[in-house]
Amino acid sequence: MTAATGAGTDVDGVALARNASFRRLWLGEGVSVLGNATTSVLLPLVAVLELDAGAIVVGVLTAAAWLPWLVVGLPAGAWVDRLPARRVMIVADLVAAAAIGSVPVATALDALTLPHLVGAALAAGVTSVFFRTAYAVLLPQVVPGPQLEAANARLLGTESAMQVAGPGLGGVMAQALGAALGLVLDAVSFVVSAVCLWRVRTTSAPERPPAAPLRVRIREGVAFVASDRYLRWFVVVGGISNFGLTGYGALLVLFLVDTVGLGPSALGVVMTVGACGGLLGATVATWLSGRLGSARATMLLIAAGGPPALLVGLGGDGGRVAWTVAGLFLVGLAVVAGNVLRGAWRQRYVPQPLMGRVVTTSQFVNFGTMPLAALAAGALGELVGVRETMLLMAAVHCLACLSALRSPLRGMRDMPGPRVLTPSR
Repeated sequence: MTAATGAGTDVDGVALARNASFRRLWLGEGVSVLGNATTSVLLPLVAVLELDAGAIVVGVLTAAAWLPWLVVGLPAGAWVDRLPARRVMIVADLVAAAAIGSVPVATALDALTLPHLVGAALAAGVTSVFFRTAYAVLLPQVVPGPQLEAANARLLGTESAMQVAGPGLGGVMAQALGAALGLVLDAVSFVVSAVCLWRVRTTSAPERPPAAPLRVRIREGVAFVASDRYLRWFVVVGGISNFGLTGYGALLVLFLVDTVGLGPSALGVVMTVGACGGLLGATVATWLSGRLGSARATMLLIAAGGPPALLVGLGGDGGRVAWTVAGLFLVGLAVVAGNVLRGAWRQRYVPQPLMGRVVTTSQFVNFGTMPLAALAAGALGELVGVRETMLLMAAVHCLACLSALRSPLRGMRDMPGPRVLTPSR
């Protein structure tokens, strides 16, 4: 890293440390992610252990968490652009707390059913659509533009750290208390996040788009992404990559429990060690950007994140589980580091009045492929086997990563600067 880059990073770090609203946003996000990380283990475990679910049911459960991006994703972006982002996030947190908290209550009353579990996943998925969209709108109102990359690195670094702690904690709680009762932590985390967000204050007033019918505002967001070659490329590659990653991720718990033969505690350890890659990725993202340039670093991370996904499905009993751990670690490193750089760039590049709609248009494709992937993985897992399906889905992810060789960023050192809206908009 050059001296200038290092000095700039240090200055940004000091400024962020003094920003009380950013610290509250940081804390709220981190606590909520910790709860979500435990849920990523506990919800499938509830289905497998309490309801004796197989591959198809686990796939349906995963699909339910992502289906809302297809159903309400585009309208959510148009609404969030017209609403106070902080309030949207608070309401989303509280609704998610109620949805997840209902599962341990139903279990205690011996009334838990598969429709209830899927309904809770759907409700949590809807709140995630609004929370993530509003978060992308709120962060530039809390953190000045030059500090966005450092802020994203800290937020994603904390997210990765919580994802490291969460699976292990979920495994321990499942072993000691039962999988359903462990979901209490997630419900509480959403409440804590809401309290932190309540105390966040913005440093700049958001630009509101002019009043227009909902369909017109949705069309503006879609047209902006479709007409921009950089955003369009990231959306297509992200959609294909997420299809593959979600496909093998939907079967990961079932694979480790039924095929590899791990118990809840060992499952938590494996996923915790694997998740450490994301923590390292968030740590080195800004360093890589300074050394190589943001565009070159982004392309390198996309290309390098493909082949390790194939290792995940090669794991087995005994020492062979190391293949799965290594694959999870390396994929997490590349994906999280790339997300840091792309997230900071998008928040600088996209005009603020369109931010919510651009985010949801992108996520409509990126996350919209996830329920389809989960359903396909569940069906294929029953037909051809869990391991074979995971390897097939990993190959899909690899194909997406290879597209970095034909990226519109080829030949560029750094990502393009902010795009200005034309007067017609």
